Amino acid sequence: MDSLAILILTHNEEKNIEKCLASIAPTGARVYIVDSLSDDRTVEIAESMGAIVLKRPWTTYADQLNWGLDNAHIETDWIMRMDADEEFTPELASAIINFLEDPPADVAGAYIRRRVYFMGQWIRHGGYYPTWLLRIFRNGHGRCETLFMDEHIVITGGKTISINADIIDKNNKDLTFWTDKHNKYASREVLDILNKERKQLDSPQKNTIVEASITGPQDSARRWVKDKFYLRTPLFVRPLLYFIYRYFIRLGFMDGTRGLIFHFLQAFWYRFLVDAKLYEHRLRQQQKSDG
Repeated sequence: MDSLAILILTHNEEKNIEKCLASIAPTGARVYIVDSLSDDRTVEIAESMGAIVLKRPWTTYADQLNWGLDNAHIETDWIMRMDADEEFTPELASAIINFLEDPPADVAGAYIRRRVYFMGQWIRHGGYYPTWLLRIFRNGHGRCETLFMDEHIVITGGKTISINADIIDKNNKDLTFWTDKHNKYASREVLDILNKERKQLDSPQKNTIVEASITGPQDSARRWVKDKFYLRTPLFVRPLLYFIYRYFIRLGFMDGTRGLIFHFLQAFWYRFLVDAKLYEHRLRQQQKSDG
């Protein structure tokens, strides 16, 4: 499909990249990869399957993605952001092909649904499905927010639509990888929270931030709730309340044992860790000022 390019960031993704690229193949889309100097077979597998690989040391997700948009020399009309541990469903491939056959002239971006698997099980409850993500955008009309965590694509010059099909998020790595990754996520989220508190985002960042609005799309509404309520709730109380909301009110318990593990770790443990790192930072700042 000459009208679509897919941009993927990788680092040591040999366990995921083959299934990712195989799921894309039916669309005929061009695939560009920005690889952060993998030392496994990621690049070998990707190139053997026809992907164009650019190499660059890791900075941040947003910076890597925007660098890829600027340096991959993508000439297709449309671009899609995708992660190496994701894969198309056949329904998504068909829906994207149909959409790109005659896209409305006033549309600059499209949301798709994400279906998350954990330990091989689809997480259907807890308010985690469907999660709508803006992943497809006209070339030149989308940039990634310059945040450290929870980055979204910001669209300019047109409206957005929704494509009613799923992308699958199914990482083939183990729980140790998952917890290590979320430990790093927690440090990144602390940086974003501190930047918000200090109001230190520079002008280019302000121009590429998804607007927080309760009446906006799902990503915009969720950010509004986080900014207006969650971050204003006391440290250590808010992750407990969020877990109760996810697990009991939004029926996360219906996901069974693997769902319990996922919702506890993702809704409580991860956010408690963010608060603990925030507390540690503030404690050290207080100790410096007292010293």
